[in-house]
Amino acid sequence: MNEENEDIEFESVQLSHLVNEQQIGIRLDKIATDVFDGFSRVQIQGFIDHGELLVNGMPQKNKYAVKLGDELTLMTTLTNHGEDLPENISLDVVYEDDDVIVINKPVGLVVHKGAGNLTGTLVNALLYHYPNNAHLPRAGLVHRIDKDTSGLLVVARTKTAQLDLTEQLKDKSVYREYLAIATGVPNDILRHATIDAPIGRHCIHRTKMTVTDAGKPAVTHVVHAQALGTHYSLLTVRLETGRTHQIRVHMSHVGHALLGDKVYGGLPKSGLPADVRQAVIEFPRQALHAHKLGFVHPTTHQTLVFEAPLPPDMVGMVELLQGEG
Repeated sequence: MNEENEDIEFESVQLSHLVNEQQIGIRLDKIATDVFDGFSRVQIQGFIDHGELLVNGMPQKNKYAVKLGDELTLMTTLTNHGEDLPENISLDVVYEDDDVIVINKPVGLVVHKGAGNLTGTLVNALLYHYPNNAHLPRAGLVHRIDKDTSGLLVVARTKTAQLDLTEQLKDKSVYREYLAIATGVPNDILRHATIDAPIGRHCIHRTKMTVTDAGKPAVTHVVHAQALGTHYSLLTVRLETGRTHQIRVHMSHVGHALLGDKVYGGLPKSGLPADVRQAVIEFPRQALHAHKLGFVHPTTHQTLVFEAPLPPDMVGMVELLQGEG
């Protein structure tokens, strides 16, 4: 750890507010910005999106109009530290120009810092290789993928490009296709070709997401499934929305959890050869790869589509499971 970061501390924040008569009908994000001092509206909206700001113990949307007696509760953890520092971390850059960068993220690289991951992130790498990105929010990040998910993501190099790409994500015009290894055979999995189920933060396990009526709309499309032996399938999955852990949560919800998913999956079913079963148990991450990414270039307005092949660990698992069959 760099010496400059040795004094990093985490501060738990727990705040509450009861809505009075003068505040009836005000948008949730606006009133929370007014009553919880020290936070910008963008920060407040982030707390709402991540289920850290609740109304009467339940998540709501930014535009929710508060009612008399509503209890707003903010529970979050803040990191007290200086700005992120540049770090010489190699990046697999698939494409770059003056406006955007497309990166093939390896397994294990955290996109941005959090508890337990204060350095060694994609943001640190971006600040080293693209110093001007220090002037952009989140160093130009537009979206993220989990630490143990590999594959493509786009980063903006200008404020205009960042705003444009963010709007494309909101409009669902960014094309995101994943490859995944899931439990189950194609016929069973394709019965759930479209999974339309809202996702929100788990009411007890706050680091987990779950399907819940109180969550945000989430739609996942399984567009292809190929048998891998007798117990697993290689899936092509397209995201229509982009909720946290969406593919992992949705596939687990319909009974076809991803291989290697220690949070939303379980132990492999019986019937596998002993060596294959052991390899599945020891697979160190969820078998999920952001395979294809498409968007409209913010400046040229051309449609760009990029692909990243399966990483070696998933290739090896596919070959092992095919041999089992």
